[in-house]
Amino acid sequence: MPVSAEPIDCCAPLAAPLLSVEEASATATLFAALGNTARVRLVNLLAGNDEPVCFCNLAEPVGLAPATVSEHLKKLVDAGLVVREERGKWAYYSINEEAFERVVGLADLAKGAY
Repeated sequence: MPVSAEPIDCCAPLAAPLLSVEEASATATLFAALGNTARVRLVNLLAGNDEPVCFCNLAEPVGLAPATVSEHLKKLVDAGLVVREERGKWAYYSINEEAFERVVGLADLAKGAY
């Protein structure tokens, strides 16, 4: 069963007239999840694949220990940006495309774009 958190549902576009504390906090959490080089590289690896990627294929490309990669993936899943799916003893990860569509909407600074 795929696992994905959804704090991104609370975010409003940055050009909104006034963000609530909750919207600003959710947006900050989202950007914090992307504010790390290793996590950006993991998102890049996942985005370049049409199918979910096994955890076993993620540590070597980013040059980090499996435990460190696991921590980074957890933050991405908790932010709702990545989906985790259990297949037997392995976890597979993929981009939450709907979440990234919302990220694009958040970053649109055009007035009235929302």
